[in-house]
Amino acid sequence: MTKKIPLLIDTDPGVDDALALLMAFADERHDVVALTIAAGNVGLQYTVRNALKLCDIVGRTDVPVFAGSPDPLLHPSVDAAHVHGRDGYGDVDLPPPSRQADAEHAALAILRLSHEHAGELMLVMLGPLTNLALALKLDPTLPQRIKRIVVMGGAVTCHGNITPAAEFNIAFDPEAAHVVFTAFPHLLVSDWEATVAHGLPLTEAEQWLGADSDRARFYELISRKTRGLSEDSKGGRWYTADALAMAWALNPEGQLQVESRPLNVELNGTFSRGATIVDWNRQTGQPDNCDLLMAYDQGRFEALVRQALGAD
Repeated sequence: MTKKIPLLIDTDPGVDDALALLMAFADERHDVVALTIAAGNVGLQYTVRNALKLCDIVGRTDVPVFAGSPDPLLHPSVDAAHVHGRDGYGDVDLPPPSRQADAEHAALAILRLSHEHAGELMLVMLGPLTNLALALKLDPTLPQRIKRIVVMGGAVTCHGNITPAAEFNIAFDPEAAHVVFTAFPHLLVSDWEATVAHGLPLTEAEQWLGADSDRARFYELISRKTRGLSEDSKGGRWYTADALAMAWALNPEGQLQVESRPLNVELNGTFSRGATIVDWNRQTGQPDNCDLLMAYDQGRFEALVRQALGAD
């Protein structure tokens, strides 16, 4: 039997995070060794609870859940409760989870697990990068022990979703993103613009959510608000950023076009704070530090979502 790939997911659930987590738990080639939780889509008290609740739904209460920083490194940020609901799961009054988070801080858990799975661990970063930035400041050698890191974040031509230039995860804590992007010599980045290019067909997705499975029933319930927003404003496409990043992490074979370039995070601009600035023409002389996902096999992506929901 082939040894499974250890997978640590840093996340801020969040409806789209929940779909990505369902995908990870449904994948037989990977072993989710921990969830480290950030504030982002909503406050930390909600994102931790939501991660624990999802573990209940999939029957994986053995997976440790570690709470991280409740705030960005330096400056306060506005959450995305207007999209995900005040509680992050669509305000549908779910019962509380069966357990509490583990006592260890998320940043310390990242470091410990990087030693336990040295050279094999894959990081999938689905939220603001605060926890990973803290871990890097505690131990700058961390990147040497990570086999692969996938980041959902950024907007590669500065067509942002939270400001005119910036994507939410990076804009929530730009300083943390700067720390991460300068510390790792090579990252895989699935950005907001790739998300828009790979929207799920909403009408078909509604059918997948009708599957006779606890996962589909759970996700149909918590995603009603976000699907309603998609129906009203996005032309029948459902944008689920974290799910696309997770598809790439779990099935890199599905990538159709990837561009390698230098990428920097803007920390100061009046209109561009949090923007991810890609040096497309390699004018700065910096080495390429990012593989940017430009195109992914849409059929494979949709198949992974159906599998996650038990709709196959």
